[in-house]
Amino acid sequence: MSPGSRRPRSTARDIERYGALFAERTKVMKSSAMRDLMALTERDDVISLAGGLPDTSTFPPDSYASLMSAVAAGSCARALQYGPTEGLTAAKRCIAEVMSAEGMEADEDELLVTTGGQQVIDLACKTLLDPGDVVVCEAPTYPGAVPTFSTYQANVVQVTMDRDGMRTDELEGTLDELERTGHRPKFIYTVPNFHNPAGVTLSLERRHELVRIAAERELLVLEDNPYGLLRYEGCALPTLRSLDEDFTIYAGTFSKILSPGVRLGWTCAPAPVLAKMNLGKQASDLCSSSISQYFVSAYFESGPWEEYVGSLIEIYRRRRDVMLDALAEAFPREAEWTHPEGGLFIWATLPDYIDTTDLLARALEEHVAFVPGRAAYVDGRGGSEMRLNFSGVDEDEIREGIRRIGEVVREQIELYGTLTGVAPAGRRADPEPAGTRGDPEPAGRRGEPEPAGQPASEPEAPAADVANVLQLRRRRA
Repeated sequence: MSPGSRRPRSTARDIERYGALFAERTKVMKSSAMRDLMALTERDDVISLAGGLPDTSTFPPDSYASLMSAVAAGSCARALQYGPTEGLTAAKRCIAEVMSAEGMEADEDELLVTTGGQQVIDLACKTLLDPGDVVVCEAPTYPGAVPTFSTYQANVVQVTMDRDGMRTDELEGTLDELERTGHRPKFIYTVPNFHNPAGVTLSLERRHELVRIAAERELLVLEDNPYGLLRYEGCALPTLRSLDEDFTIYAGTFSKILSPGVRLGWTCAPAPVLAKMNLGKQASDLCSSSISQYFVSAYFESGPWEEYVGSLIEIYRRRRDVMLDALAEAFPREAEWTHPEGGLFIWATLPDYIDTTDLLARALEEHVAFVPGRAAYVDGRGGSEMRLNFSGVDEDEIREGIRRIGEVVREQIELYGTLTGVAPAGRRADPEPAGTRGDPEPAGRRGEPEPAGQPASEPEAPAADVANVLQLRRRRA
């Protein structure tokens, strides 16, 4: 068929012709807010505080060229070939070294190399979930996990967080209520270190409580730890896996300490679980990229990888502090936000009459982006919350991006005041020091809590979702 006679692309109406062919699970699949934003925010005229992007410009181009040359010279044929599903021995040695840096020991036969940490979440769901099975996670939770849970038709129950992470007292009450109603969770999903998106860290006491609860009830915990080595203050805490190996599925990744482009992560899990996850991976992609695994191996052989991570820590610490100072200057008195000890994110909460999904549409007109809070919940909560990333742009862009968002927020507050007659609080005359505006309950529910342990009901449709906001913006453009 010649280019001039090519049929037009399918419209929404055309797609309905195929509706009877789609699997039931497609009806509950959700789009990832970060993926929806990615195409737009990669434009040079948009300051993106939305993605969980490490700053890959910090990796020296000459080092990359040297490493790839070493792979080509020493392992070209093998790097271009299929590899074992469980991963190459050389890559597993690097993984064991990273885990050792966080106080864990892992034998090679306990590891499965994956295509990024995201695949670990997918494989855990594929291995453990039947439609309707219960997953327990924090509220809010990693926005990238929400579409995965939806795809496998999980019934997601979210447990409140505060400044010390998931409330384990509420977790126990939730599990008791689930048991009384005949629901046994398949696993508990948690991001214990520098939570995405909330920025808080699970306290040592609650870590011990969580592994105790899991062991007593024989529940698996999926510990997602992409950021554990990116600590800017305070003392390192033990991973859940180091406290209990029998009920922990550990997920790690090279995305935040080396490069997300290599698309390499890993899991370390109890042997029977790992064997099933291996089968699931075989069906998904046969194996992770051999080129990437050889590149990582060459990188670790080239010198102390910890030095590069140390340089990232210094850069990200400064950017975090710049964002905290910018928030104190540009955001209104009614706003609250977390002070992360590490990681890549700050979680901000605005007055409850501001919807951050609608706010995103206005912010995009000012060429700045963030992730709206609803993307981190399964039940329609989070309407006044937002995730802000400080690692992916430089300090000047952080200041300007927060200034733009602050102006848009102030417009909304003034509009609310005009409509209701309520005078908005003024701008702070003297910005407070970085991080002093701590939120007493930075990541939990506002208002009366829902009954503990009830499986999440079908969420009410929000005013708009990220995909709709972006489509509207494209039409206007």
